[in-house]
Amino acid sequence: MTSTHVCPAQALDALLAGNQRFVAGAPQHPNQDAARRAELAPAQQPFAVLLGCSDSRLAAEIIFDQGLGDLFVVRTAGHVLGPEVLGSIEYGTSVLNCRLVVVLGHDSCGAVAAARAAVEDGLPAAGYVRDIVERVTPSVLAARAAGLDTDRDLIDAHIQHTVDLLLDRSRVLADQVASGHTGVVGLAYQLAEGNARLEVPPLCGSG
Repeated sequence: MTSTHVCPAQALDALLAGNQRFVAGAPQHPNQDAARRAELAPAQQPFAVLLGCSDSRLAAEIIFDQGLGDLFVVRTAGHVLGPEVLGSIEYGTSVLNCRLVVVLGHDSCGAVAAARAAVEDGLPAAGYVRDIVERVTPSVLAARAAGLDTDRDLIDAHIQHTVDLLLDRSRVLADQVASGHTGVVGLAYQLAEGNARLEVPPLCGSG
C-alpha cells in the first residue's frame, strides 16, 4: 500500500487490520524483505504519518504489522508537540502525500503519570523532562476540570488534546483536513492486550 492508492479511511482500515493480526498472534510481517528494501531505495510513499509516544513498547511497525516504507513515524515522550514535530508531520502529508495522521497514545504512559504527579503532588521534573511534563499538564488539568480522573480518562484526554493542537497549530494540516485530503485520528494502545482502540474519530471525509 502506498499513499497514492488510498484515502484516509482505507489507510485507517489497513492499520487496524494489521493491529488485529498482531493481537491475534498472526502477523504477516509485510514489506520486510530484500526486494522491498531495494524497491524503496529511490523514494518512499508511506500511507500514514504516525505521531506516537517514544515508549519502547509502542513500536509502530510491529503493533500495526507494517513494514519498510509503510509508515512515516514521529515519536516523542508523551507524543508532545514542538516545531520540529509539526514540521515532520507536515512533510509527511504535504511532500510524501500521506493521507492519514495518527496520534498514538497508550496506557501507563510515564509522561502522563509525571504530569499528574506534578499537578496533584507538586512533584517537579528535572532537566528537559520538565518541558515534556509542562506540555502534558494542560491535558491533565482539562480532564480533572471535567471530573475525569482515571488513567484511561487522562490518556484519552491527552490524545484528544494532541489532535486539537495539531489542527490548531498547523494551518497546512487543518486545510488538508478541511478539504478531505487528509484524516486525523487518535488511537489508544493497550500494552497488555496489544490492541489499538479508536479514541478520536477521523476528522475528514473519505477523500
